[in-house]
Amino acid sequence: MAMSGAAHGQPAAVSPSKPIRIVVPYLAGGAADVVARLVGQKMSESFGQPVLVDNRAGGAANIGSEYVAKAAPDGYTLLMGSPANTVNASLYAKMPYDVTKDFAPVVLMGTSANILVVHPSLPVRSVKDLIAFAKSRPGQLTYASSGNASSNHLSGELFKLLAGVDIVHVPYKGGGPAITDTLGGQVPVLILTAAIVMTHVRAGRLTPLAVTTLKRSPGAPDIPTVAEALGIPDYEVDSWIGMFAPARTPPSVIARMQREIARSVKLPEVRTKLIEQTGDPVASSPEELERVVRTELKKWAEVIRSAKIKGD
Repeated sequence: MAMSGAAHGQPAAVSPSKPIRIVVPYLAGGAADVVARLVGQKMSESFGQPVLVDNRAGGAANIGSEYVAKAAPDGYTLLMGSPANTVNASLYAKMPYDVTKDFAPVVLMGTSANILVVHPSLPVRSVKDLIAFAKSRPGQLTYASSGNASSNHLSGELFKLLAGVDIVHVPYKGGGPAITDTLGGQVPVLILTAAIVMTHVRAGRLTPLAVTTLKRSPGAPDIPTVAEALGIPDYEVDSWIGMFAPARTPPSVIARMQREIARSVKLPEVRTKLIEQTGDPVASSPEELERVVRTELKKWAEVIRSAKIKGD
């Protein structure tokens, strides 16, 4: 299959002879962009070639992703992939690329948690409290996210599905407005990327209930996971970041890039920065990233169908 990555032990490619481009399909400043710049700098130092971060935002990450899918398969154009690449496959009837056929996985760089928080005025202090409160008021409670079909929206819909509650989704155009209205009490429940909410949690302005990852976040170890709180081991939502190359990139090039990116992610200064952002550094094999993609494609197809989510 096109997604199959390089097997271990294959010979490395020669060092790059020209600049490498990492396409981030989002605006500058987000988690994927921050990680791309951190790792890109280390790759540049190792390869002796510039590593350029190219922000190509738009189309729910499809514009930048399509650009890489159609790029030359030579290792000089890479994609910072994310859950959007697996979500969009079920969200849109017509896609400009096929995530399982048009990309070669290189390395899963890290995962980060979304976090479920409530305004302190809401009389709940745990996930079980929230479920009981919501069940006593079906369809009356609302939760905010950064937008329709975002990772935090899907976190909420999976929670509703597994917990059997009716909570109304309120999508915002980004995390900033969602936080503002939750802080103001207009929407009492919020699910958002932990990195941009923890400041308000630490200040006592929002009450944390759980993180969405299967393991507790190294940046917030005192907050339980939804799986722990619900007693449902199937609940897991990672805002993962992985590097992909165009399909048909030579296995030796994939192997060389995987080694170099994994080495960069494991460096103490990069690990520290990721953990500060409530991330969990991974540095996986190509096969592990392929497994994540296949698992997520199936999971989000079921959630999107069940929740009747449509693309904007």
